[in-house]
Amino acid sequence: MIIHVVEPGDTVYSIARQYGVSVEQLLTNNGLGRFQNLVVGQTVVVLFPAQVHTVAEGETLLQIAADYGVSVNTLLQNNPVLTANEFLYPGQTLVIRYDDQKEGYIAVNGYAYPFINRWVLRRQLPYLTYLSIFTYGFTPEGDLVVPDDEELIAMALEYGTAPLLVLAAMSEEGTFSAELAGQLFNNLELQQKVIDALANTMVQKGYYGIDVDFEFVGGENSAAFVEFMERLHQRMSALGKVVFVTLAPKISSEQPGALYEGHDYGGLGAAADRALMMTYEWGYTYGPPMAVAPINSVRQVVEYGVTQIPVQKLLLGIPNYGYDWPLPFVQGETRATTIGNVEAVEIARQSGVPIQYDEVSQAPFFHYYHPDNGQEHEVWFEDARSVQAKARLVNQYGLYGIGIWQIMRYFPQQWLVLNSIYEIIKLL
Repeated sequence: MIIHVVEPGDTVYSIARQYGVSVEQLLTNNGLGRFQNLVVGQTVVVLFPAQVHTVAEGETLLQIAADYGVSVNTLLQNNPVLTANEFLYPGQTLVIRYDDQKEGYIAVNGYAYPFINRWVLRRQLPYLTYLSIFTYGFTPEGDLVVPDDEELIAMALEYGTAPLLVLAAMSEEGTFSAELAGQLFNNLELQQKVIDALANTMVQKGYYGIDVDFEFVGGENSAAFVEFMERLHQRMSALGKVVFVTLAPKISSEQPGALYEGHDYGGLGAAADRALMMTYEWGYTYGPPMAVAPINSVRQVVEYGVTQIPVQKLLLGIPNYGYDWPLPFVQGETRATTIGNVEAVEIARQSGVPIQYDEVSQAPFFHYYHPDNGQEHEVWFEDARSVQAKARLVNQYGLYGIGIWQIMRYFPQQWLVLNSIYEIIKLL
């Protein structure tokens, strides 16, 4: 794999000639339009097939996979244009394997809301170890608030992806509720009712495990949160279910703030099978323009996390989005807009501006002027380079894997990079 950074005068055709690869492959793999102008500074992922197969009349993916001793899922990963429900056609070229030396194994967890576009979900399931369905809630009376999750569970299982039930303490307005979390943590009768309901639901629907995402719970609930996780884990282990916990991006045990104080890394890590560090949101809606997940800050969280939790339990959070800030930034007034990574490149293209890359944070950014009012904007997002920088931390620190928040937008380069560096674990 080579990550090519577009220079003035580059086209898809000139890049294909430069590396001796197919134009069609560059277009389909990177999700590019045939007559689309490239943006100076944007990334194009170049892959080098080591073995290909030309489809004959009547062949199926299952048959081709068996002939080459690979899985159908490997064919789907190496040929992102395919889905399990699409038909092959004679003369079609499939990549059996690429000329990349995998650096190890990685688990990949992707978060999705039930209303995710089914085409978008299907394109990403071959690369997912887990699908975390966001989110189940609960009432003060202990009744579950249940999302419309059954189709997503079925699709995950179709691709050998393990579905995870996400539990969060949410208010009626859809925000994290410290009050509701505190009620659960400090009421054993309520806990038992919620845990019983979760256990019954998971068995009935075929969930592989549960992912607990309680945020802003406050330091006063720290010990009770750990005790709740211990009780939950005991029940889930008896059912053969795995337990994940989501952790705020801490860099020290004494870090102040409601987001951090309620998360005892050591205690929660011991009470769960896996722990996801939310290493993103340095750049956020109400903050000043900056990278969402600057590599230097991400590394600080990882270096703290590995001192508190066994590395084989840890997942690194990776954002699948960026932000667009109107300028000048005014604290308390300016509000950034969430955008997708593909959308960010399109904004740069339509605005005719180059994309820059910050070496310290290892993230792309650019400035443009809005066509409606002429106001200057600053955009930070993720590209193949920034994904690669964060993904390599998994191997460097011996982590279990990554968790992507979230997969509602299809970002093809993310999967090209991950599939080139690692063998993605499938549990089912």
